[in-house]
Amino acid sequence: MGYSRIGIIGAMVEEIELLHKHVEKTGSFIKAGITYVEGTLHGRQVVFCKSGVGKVNAAVCTQLLIDAGVDCVLFTGVAGAVDPTLDIGDIVVSTTCLQHDMDCTPLGFARGQIPFQEVSEFIADPALVELAANACERLFPGRSAKGKVLSGDQFIASREAVRELYEELGGACTEMEGAALAQVCVMNGKPFVVIRSMSDKADGSAHVNFAEFTVQASVNSHRIIDEMIQHM
Repeated sequence: MGYSRIGIIGAMVEEIELLHKHVEKTGSFIKAGITYVEGTLHGRQVVFCKSGVGKVNAAVCTQLLIDAGVDCVLFTGVAGAVDPTLDIGDIVVSTTCLQHDMDCTPLGFARGQIPFQEVSEFIADPALVELAANACERLFPGRSAKGKVLSGDQFIASREAVRELYEELGGACTEMEGAALAQVCVMNGKPFVVIRSMSDKADGSAHVNFAEFTVQASVNSHRIIDEMIQHM
């Protein structure tokens, strides 16, 4: 794959710390309060950063990363499982991303549809999807799936909301950044993929699972990114 400069966005501090340890750093810069670190990983040029929580942070972060000259964007972090077949620790590789909280249904638009815009569901780059899926299968056999990533500025914690997201929108998981990143990448013509580790079942049990899983999820995410870049 002809990616000469790879953008990596992590959602977690722990994950960024692992990148700091493994990337051979060559420089850094700060824009909009976000620190972007440049360097090499397995001989590939990378720029990595932590996005912050929510769609606005993700959109700003992604645009600035693209402005820094990256050829593609890889996003990793945790999510709540929406597909009932997924368990805590499973990994979802995005096929598409959609904003579940974009809701203009009273005006006759479908839920998730951005009014007066041609595209509302953003398709991840097929080559990056396969690269991520293959890396997941090598590292965590039988623990990954491809699916639709739903994003919204809400922490979903009710079984009823989970059922709606699965039945109405066909989501695999729900989080707070992926669709914003995806939209910015599509607007700029840049390939992307979102990779999410399931930290909870998005059913109100997050307080039990989230904290203890975050460190392990960070390690898993780093291993996937590392494996992908080795095979690019």
